Amino acid sequence: MWQSDYTDTQRARGPLHHTFSPPEPSMKEQRTPVSVEKTPAEKPQIPEELALEIRRLAHELSNALEIIVQTSYLLSMAELKPPADDWLRMLDSGVTKALDSNAQLREYIKNNAPH
Repeated sequence: MWQSDYTDTQRARGPLHHTFSPPEPSMKEQRTPVSVEKTPAEKPQIPEELALEIRRLAHELSNALEIIVQTSYLLSMAELKPPADDWLRMLDSGVTKALDSNAQLREYIKNNAPH
């Protein structure tokens, strides 16, 4: 029901805007979230052999990203003319996303691999 209300509201308003917030579910539709946490013994682990290879690949990715970050920085020191200045902003945005993804990958490995 809630998803249907959201979809109908979205169609009526057109594309999503940053000020849009979906309607609150009615008391009947509200559910109390149940937190199910696994104990460390139940938590699935990445097999050690795979974890080592994934760590190696994540390290190599970090090294490659560092080259891109440094090159992007050096380009930002140059006086770029349009449209090159827009391309640099696009590059910086992509680099930021890649760095965030790599950090998430490394954190996942750290939390899910044997130590």
